[in-house]
Amino acid sequence: MSTEIVVVPHTHWDREWYEPFQRFRLRLVALLDEVLDTMEREPAYHFTLDGQLACVDDYLEVRPENRDRVAALVRSGRLAVGPWQILLDEFLCSGETIIRNLELGMARADRLGGAMPVGYLPDMFGHTAQMPQILRKAGLTHACVYRGVPSAVTTDVFAWVAPDGTAVRTQYLPAGGYGNGAYLFSEGEGLAERAAGFVRTMREWHGPEGPLLAMYGTDHSAPVRGLPDMVATISARMDTLSGYIGTSDGEVDGLPQVHGELRSHARANILPGVISIRPHLKQAMSRAERMVERYAEPLATLWGSEWPGRFLDMAWWRLVDASGHDSVTGCGVDETAQQVAARIAEAEHLGQAVRDLVTSRLARSVPSDGVLIVNPTPAARRGVVIMDMPGNDPLLDPSGAVVPVQPLEYAPTLLLDEEMDPATALTFVHGTELYGRHVAGWAVEDGTLTFTVAREPSVAFDVNDLRGALDGVTRVRIVAQPRRTVAALVQAPPLGHTSLRPGPREQAHAEEDGVERLPGMHDPSCWLSSDSAPLPVRGDEQVLDNGLLRVTIARDGTLTLVGQDGTTVTGAARVVDGGDVGDTYNYAPPAIDETVSEPVAVEAELICTGPLTAMVDVRRTYLWPASGEDPYDTPEVPAGTRATRMEEITVTTRVELRAGEPFVRLRVDFDNRCADHRVRLHVPLPQPATCSHAEGQFAVVTRGLTAEGGCGETPLPTFPASSWVAAGGVAALLEHVTEYELADGELALTLLRSTGYLSRNRNALRPEPAGPQLPTPAAQSRGPRTVSLALMPYQGSWSEVVPQAEAFRHDLLVVPGLGEPYLPLPAPEAGLEVGGDGVVMTSLRERDGWRELRVVALTPDATEAVVSGRFAEARHADLRGRPGDPLPVTGGTLRLPLGAWEIATVQLRC
Repeated sequence: MSTEIVVVPHTHWDREWYEPFQRFRLRLVALLDEVLDTMEREPAYHFTLDGQLACVDDYLEVRPENRDRVAALVRSGRLAVGPWQILLDEFLCSGETIIRNLELGMARADRLGGAMPVGYLPDMFGHTAQMPQILRKAGLTHACVYRGVPSAVTTDVFAWVAPDGTAVRTQYLPAGGYGNGAYLFSEGEGLAERAAGFVRTMREWHGPEGPLLAMYGTDHSAPVRGLPDMVATISARMDTLSGYIGTSDGEVDGLPQVHGELRSHARANILPGVISIRPHLKQAMSRAERMVERYAEPLATLWGSEWPGRFLDMAWWRLVDASGHDSVTGCGVDETAQQVAARIAEAEHLGQAVRDLVTSRLARSVPSDGVLIVNPTPAARRGVVIMDMPGNDPLLDPSGAVVPVQPLEYAPTLLLDEEMDPATALTFVHGTELYGRHVAGWAVEDGTLTFTVAREPSVAFDVNDLRGALDGVTRVRIVAQPRRTVAALVQAPPLGHTSLRPGPREQAHAEEDGVERLPGMHDPSCWLSSDSAPLPVRGDEQVLDNGLLRVTIARDGTLTLVGQDGTTVTGAARVVDGGDVGDTYNYAPPAIDETVSEPVAVEAELICTGPLTAMVDVRRTYLWPASGEDPYDTPEVPAGTRATRMEEITVTTRVELRAGEPFVRLRVDFDNRCADHRVRLHVPLPQPATCSHAEGQFAVVTRGLTAEGGCGETPLPTFPASSWVAAGGVAALLEHVTEYELADGELALTLLRSTGYLSRNRNALRPEPAGPQLPTPAAQSRGPRTVSLALMPYQGSWSEVVPQAEAFRHDLLVVPGLGEPYLPLPAPEAGLEVGGDGVVMTSLRERDGWRELRVVALTPDATEAVVSGRFAEARHADLRGRPGDPLPVTGGTLRLPLGAWEIATVQLRC
């Protein structure tokens, strides 16, 4: 009798979820002890360890003596591990984090005997469009998925096609997902009948021929002793998932095709509310990823000395660990969220440490009264930076040209002036530090001791030298050297650096002839060339204008944006508060909702008027319901109401327009003192739109106005956007992954979802629980909330948005000079330039003596990446860093053809 069923014993191990990591690990250790004992006792036993090496690493940290036992089972093919380091959420981390996750997992698995050659994605809440290309370029030809598969799929195997055309053979897990065979051996009697029923069900998906996949396991399940004998009684065989799928060669010809991301609700819940719950985790994750990906690694590659590999490895470990599908999602208990937040913070700190190590090395060649400006993007940048500078002299660049400057704030110079025993004053001095600055000098005159303090010490100071001069002193003054906060317009080379310092105007080399004095310029050092500089910003309480964008602030606090091409957005930045009696997985409105969109008071305060930056603070006061009533008091009220008690909430929106930027920056601040609600920022569309375009992980995804349903979960058309979303002529530039929806001709961006349960047993928009009903009071996200974004009108293609989003997300970096005061400013230096239509750099690091660069073509058309810098050799590489064919380099320039949406990795060497 031929084998009809292949039983794959496995566990799905949520590393942290309704219990924090260490409590789950205690159970993991017991489970894997049992797995090893059972497999060694029963040679026919096979086991699949959930596709993630984290299980093995977490176990071996407690049981290091069992490493050889694990490796022996992996080498035998009976224990399948990897290829992932952790089972991630694909939408809540960057594309680069996905690649590093796979890279780590496959490298770790290789040391144990090899990774399972299947992109196993059993429980992610949907799948990103470029996953097939990522898997293929890492050497994997198979995927295995459960959630997000559309209703058009009627077979258990299909070809999943990425935007670039790359396809992988994909095993779908219908009729129960990764536990579709978990009930087969639940009891001895009736086994044959259950097996026959399983065959009937799965034949409808698989067809009349070939073995059927029975995933025998579920969340945190252990192996069942004697299972091989039970499997034999139904003429089935036992294997790993790779053993079952590996019978195919990865061919996709003739298979039904599914293109792009998998976010359908037709076959399983995809739990979309995780995108917007605990937003501080999403903000922190994006901030840490940018710090490591776009500041620490590239700067260390181009400008560091010894490669700080171990520090960067630790940062990536923490980012990958945090990307787990029950981690950064925020759908665990509060203790889990606290640990994830700490992990993300450590990753950011490690990235900051590496960044500062490199920039401090560069800053040692910049005099102490100057600043170093570092450009983290691979294109020349002209932009506005905010910096703290000494004195009132003009700012000069390395050529001696005067840099345009706008004063924003002057620091106080008199820090202390009191009658005081001088002995008491000496206790304020710690080494050279005094009042957060350094002693730059002191004097005693007419019974007054006066300290002069500065940011950097400029003279040798010993407090003992002062003690003999204190006779008759009764008063102490501390005077700081003048400092000011300024906005400056600077030009920085690609992935390079320049510098500025104050200096007398007579040192300037720039001639005033042919130079335009900008209206509203406060500082006499501010001069801009009329033929090359952006137009100045002019602003008051009602209108900000920089020649590229005009922003008008209405009486209700909303904004009208008019682009240079005439595209007009009216009523933007309207804040709408509504009820949310859902849980960390799914939004659910109360049955009787009360939305609040009209403020009870509005005021605007002009912060600065230009010419480089103009800012207005718009304060809108609202009355928001304090909470949602318990929706489960009676079965007749499935979704409750909102409380009648109101909280007065002031939402402050800082509206900022900078010279040369076609977008307006917004910083939204409020103190969340309410519970069970959702706060969204609404932006009316200039033109009707039937779809949106959102940047994600190495792709721009086009989505319609609806979502496909079918399994019971209400298919809300809320979607994630990583760095920008555009529709109908307006784009939102984003600092972190943000949930959005197109509704009633508006783009609605979720600023906050505030709920109090991990999962509710009764959620109006989801038919069954997504987890245990546990309280999560911290998921109400009470306290100060800050969200930064930008709005940009456009008339043509969304491709206009891509370079602006890159600039918005990656500010020029300002570093105080650390060199001797007499040093001249060093000449600007470029690092590496990457150009080409739609070409975006996603990674630059050192690997085995080569500089490894990764780019993606964010364009539906073929293009060419043009890479220029100090290198003489180039070669292809795959996503695991394995070298490929050489590439031609001419005069330090590589011209790399790219297909539409192609992810390419190249390695460069001097």
